[in-house]
Amino acid sequence: MTALALFEEIKRKQSFLCVGLDTELSKLPPHLLGENFPLFVFNRHIIDATNDLVIAYKPNLAFYECLGAAGWQQLEMTVNYIREKYPEILIIADAKRGDIGNTAAKYAEAFFHNLACDAVTVAPYMGSDSVRPFLGFEGKWVILLALTSNAGADDFQMLSTGIQERLFESVLSKSKQWGNPDNMMYVVGATRASMLVKVRQLVPDHFLLIPGIGAQGGDLNEVAAYGCNSRCGLIVNSSRAILYADNSPRFAEVAREKAREVQQQMHAILVSRSLV
Repeated sequence: MTALALFEEIKRKQSFLCVGLDTELSKLPPHLLGENFPLFVFNRHIIDATNDLVIAYKPNLAFYECLGAAGWQQLEMTVNYIREKYPEILIIADAKRGDIGNTAAKYAEAFFHNLACDAVTVAPYMGSDSVRPFLGFEGKWVILLALTSNAGADDFQMLSTGIQERLFESVLSKSKQWGNPDNMMYVVGATRASMLVKVRQLVPDHFLLIPGIGAQGGDLNEVAAYGCNSRCGLIVNSSRAILYADNSPRFAEVAREKAREVQQQMHAILVSRSLV
C-alpha cells in the first residue's frame, strides 16, 4: 500500500483511526475465558464491529508473545482474519524490533513474509543497519520510533546532539535518507503534539503513527492542528479506550460506539481541512 492508497482509504472511510489490539487475557470479558482461543475470539468481535471505521489495526506483540506458542498462534489467526475479510485495512505489527544485519533481516521476514503484516515498528538506536533490512520488501512499511509519549523518553530523545539538534530531530533528519514517504513512517506520541511542528518541518510528507489519545490523555484536535499535511499524514491509534470500554457480552457493540465517536471527530477534522 502506497501513501496515496492510504490517503484514498482515509477519504473513503473519513477516518484515520487505528485500533491497537493490545489484547490482555486478564481484561477480557469473563464470558470469553472459556473459549479455546479467547484472544482471537475477542479480536474477531472487535474487528467485525469496527472495520468500517478504521484504516489500521495494530496488534502489540508483547500481549501475544507473553503467552508463548498459544499467544503467537492467536496473533497469526488475528492477522489472517483481517487479511482475508478486510484486506484494505493496514496491519501494523507493533514489535519495536531493533537489531542489525541478518537478525534484522529475519525479523523482517517473520513479520512481512510469514505473518503477512503491512508494517512493523522499529527502534533506530543501532542506526541504519537496524532499519534497512526492513526496507527491502515491496509494499511494506517501516514505522520508526522518533518521539514517544512515555516519561522516560526525555532520558535520550530530548538530548542535544551538539549540532543544535535534539536526538529525535537527528533521527528524523538522518533516517529520512534511508527510505521515502511510501515505505517509512514515524511514531510520534500524542502527548508531544506541540512538537509536531518541528517534526513536520523535518518530515513534511511522511505518515506519522500517533499513539496516546484516549486513555493516555492525548488530544486529537491538537494532534491534527500540528500534524496534518495535505494528505492527512496521520494514523492515530487508540487501544484501551476502545477495547475495554465494556466488559459485558455487549463489549463489541460498545467498542464500536467508542470508535464511532473518534471517527466522527476525525471526519470533522478532515472536512475542516478540505481533505474529504
